[in-house]
Amino acid sequence: MAHLKQQFKDALSSIEPGDDKTNAPEAHRLVRDALEADSTLADYGVSPVLIGSYKRNVSIKRIKDVDVFVRLPDVPSDVTSQDILDRFFKVLHAEFGTDSDGHRRTKRQDRSLQVSFPEFDLYVDAVPARPYRDGESWEIPQKGETDEWVRTNPEVLTSLSSEMNAAHDGYYVPTVKLLRQTRRTVLGTGKKPGGFFIEMATHQAFASGAVSGNDQAEYYVSALHGVSIIIDNFVSYGIGVNDPTLPGKTVRIRATDEELDAARTGFADAAASARDALAEEDEGKAALTFRKLLGKNGDGDTVFPMPPGFNEDGTKRAAAISAGARAVPAGTRTFG
Repeated sequence: MAHLKQQFKDALSSIEPGDDKTNAPEAHRLVRDALEADSTLADYGVSPVLIGSYKRNVSIKRIKDVDVFVRLPDVPSDVTSQDILDRFFKVLHAEFGTDSDGHRRTKRQDRSLQVSFPEFDLYVDAVPARPYRDGESWEIPQKGETDEWVRTNPEVLTSLSSEMNAAHDGYYVPTVKLLRQTRRTVLGTGKKPGGFFIEMATHQAFASGAVSGNDQAEYYVSALHGVSIIIDNFVSYGIGVNDPTLPGKTVRIRATDEELDAARTGFADAAASARDALAEEDEGKAALTFRKLLGKNGDGDTVFPMPPGFNEDGTKRAAAISAGARAVPAGTRTFG
């Protein structure tokens, strides 16, 4: 079996965010400081905290956006979501203004304010949140032109991710990264369903006991199989993917029927290919399959390297000198 432990280790290193790890928290700090300095938001008890894939350590190269969950524990009940979004825009636009091309750096979205940081090549999405009536979860603005709120609990997801990783000897987080990278390769950048949906499907597969292994290769192959079944159930039978932070709730997804069909077919094929690669005795052939599944990282570099002694097409390199040979071919270089 082709477990290719070093190659999986190198692949994970290849998709690990680089300078983004420094830039993302700095961009978050700047947005946080601007919001905390506003007197109105201060009266609402403003308390921003990082959330999202970056916070959960499952981001892959490149990080393009950072999510800031702006908790407002003391916001009055008569303050609507649109009121809050208006306030956020006023504060953030006053702080960040326009870029060098004269474009506003602050953009209003359905449920958040997006602030661009051209110097870092990333965005910060500031999402306002008010306490839910249970006192344990939160509400954020509903998408669309409405004053409605929708329940969420992203901080719990961070804890659940850490717990799942610990329960699987540190394999959960890197497996999520590999499946996010596979989604990018199989479906394409910017296509739906996004990385969060795949992460939640992976969490469900782990939580159900369907994922196991003794090394990263086995965890990757096992998780791909589990996630492919979950996606098929979702697309074919409408069985939702669980939201682990809100019992009884499922993850919302915005994707076309064509995109969902592509995800079902793509992940089913990927799972079958990965399974065959793991069982392959020829390491070159196995590595070639894993290389195709993981594609290129955000910098355009191939993620999965070939093992030593193999060409880029998966074939073995010809040995220049055979073991036990009496004669060594003459070189072409001269010295002196």
